[in-house]
Amino acid sequence: MTAVFMRKIWFALIVAMALTVQAAQAASLTVGYLRIDAPMPPTLSNLDPLPEDDGLAGARTGLSDNRTTGKFLGHEYTLIERRVPEGGDATEAAREMLAMTPYLILDAPDDALLAIADMDAAKDALMFNAASGTVALRDDECRANLFHTLSSDAMRTDALAQVFVRKRWTDLVMIAGIHPQDIAYAAAMRRSVRKFGLTLEGEKTWAFDADMRRNAAQEVPLFTQDFGDYDALILADELHDFGRYVLYNTWVPRPVAGSEGLSPVGWSPVIEQWGASQLHSRFRKAHARPMTARDYAAWAAIRTLGEAVTRTDTDDPETLRAYILSDAFELGGFKGRPLTYRPWNGQLRQPIAVVHPRALVKLAPLEGFLHKTNELDSLGLDRPDSACGAFE
Repeated sequence: MTAVFMRKIWFALIVAMALTVQAAQAASLTVGYLRIDAPMPPTLSNLDPLPEDDGLAGARTGLSDNRTTGKFLGHEYTLIERRVPEGGDATEAAREMLAMTPYLILDAPDDALLAIADMDAAKDALMFNAASGTVALRDDECRANLFHTLSSDAMRTDALAQVFVRKRWTDLVMIAGIHPQDIAYAAAMRRSVRKFGLTLEGEKTWAFDADMRRNAAQEVPLFTQDFGDYDALILADELHDFGRYVLYNTWVPRPVAGSEGLSPVGWSPVIEQWGASQLHSRFRKAHARPMTARDYAAWAAIRTLGEAVTRTDTDDPETLRAYILSDAFELGGFKGRPLTYRPWNGQLRQPIAVVHPRALVKLAPLEGFLHKTNELDSLGLDRPDSACGAFE
């Protein structure tokens, strides 16, 4: 053998060894999706049933997107799924999943979220709340291992309040339901009204048990008559129970906003700009239905991990967490701006769409609502507003 031939053989062996080492060190990420079923109270209408795979379908779409990028970089992504029925042991299910992966997407009620986050097995985990908008989870009940990709109630009500200010609808009234989600939304709305200098002239609680499908035209005008005059009526009806029957039946003909009518949402099929139509198309092709706000939150969670792995080339939880909270992290979320995380409470910064069922009306933050560091922080809990100390 000649010396030249020997050098070629050695070079080929070195390249092969380097490729083998690279393949052995390539990031491989397993993500768990854990859904904890909670009892849902009956509603007046079954016109809009929730999809059985609400949220989970978004995670599956995010997994597909991650794999598209990962195949070029040698990164592997796997999704494991678990659903706990009502009355099941949420913490035991979480413990089993955490034994397989430190990365969880959680679709769970608040008490289960906190119980899982407080487990010893979850101490070093990186988990994403993709189902609860409760403000307290981003405030005094925050946890350092729990990030939030679902927009908070406060982010949504702040977006709506900005629209009120822009339209000069300053005198407001509100009807709130009796369920915990309604109460939380109403509390966030009161905060937003104060924050943006608006006035809540009157409030009423909806506690009817009558069949509004037959009686709305008689009951709603009487129920709203003593509000007098106002600029807009806010509905806090997060279960979408009674609100649909209030529209066009009020005593005074005024705009209806909030949970029905002009609504602030984290995601909607009517968002079509900024490449969103391509995401809708991929999702609908895979799941034969529109993408919901919970789907989007789960998609954003798994895409967050995918983007972090792509940029850091590692699957180490501590490294990924530090990168996600850093100024270097950005997620393309099809909302016209790069999405980032608030380092003081783990909330994903994102624009909020104010929509009606057929079109996008505004994308908040609106022009003119400024912030000293990031205009997206005009929505929801800003650093001075949040009592979260876990991320410090």
